Amino acid sequence: MLTFCFVSSFGQLQDGFVYVKEAIPSVKVDLRYFSSNNFVGDTIRGYNSDKLILSEKATEALKSVQLELNIKGLGLIVFDAYRPQRAVNHFAEWALKLNDTLMKKQFYPSVRKSNLFEEGYIAYKSGHTRGSTVDITLIDLKTGKEIDMGSPWDFFGVESWIENKRLTPKQKKNRKQLQKVMLKHNFKKYDKEWWHFTLKEEPFPDTYFDFEIK
Repeated sequence: MLTFCFVSSFGQLQDGFVYVKEAIPSVKVDLRYFSSNNFVGDTIRGYNSDKLILSEKATEALKSVQLELNIKGLGLIVFDAYRPQRAVNHFAEWALKLNDTLMKKQFYPSVRKSNLFEEGYIAYKSGHTRGSTVDITLIDLKTGKEIDMGSPWDFFGVESWIENKRLTPKQKKNRKQLQKVMLKHNFKKYDKEWWHFTLKEEPFPDTYFDFEIK
């Protein structure tokens, strides 16, 4: 049975959740939905700050990932974690406005907007809303730059599938490195998005939260 949890905008952070930077100060955060640098082209509903929120259990696992990567001169940059249900609703509403294609060239050049639901790029529910899913990539700690994964984050298309056959050997190696360390620390992958991971045995598997990010 699915549960939707609505929290007052004046309340404290939902029990069982933490601000990721407080637990993992070294993690880099680029909360793209708190900006116009996303497939909608505008700040997304419910993202009122750039504070990254995640369940306590997922944060503990992510901290172990970061510590292991740091030994290798690498680190994590997180693009999204907990996502309010109102943000998911915003995506769905946007997807139905077929004449709004402001960001098509950058994020979905080969996919028709009318097919976004059918092809699974937009949905009415998201694992992010349960609070234990992250969108991440690797950075080189010396340069601070992202590692080449063969496609940008949130790019809609086969280019973002983990097993994309058109990757260079270096890009394949980079993706395997990210997948290996995340799976080792109890996250599971999503085959169509190389950046997307959900904690196994997540603490709120049937609850879709809607408290704002602030």
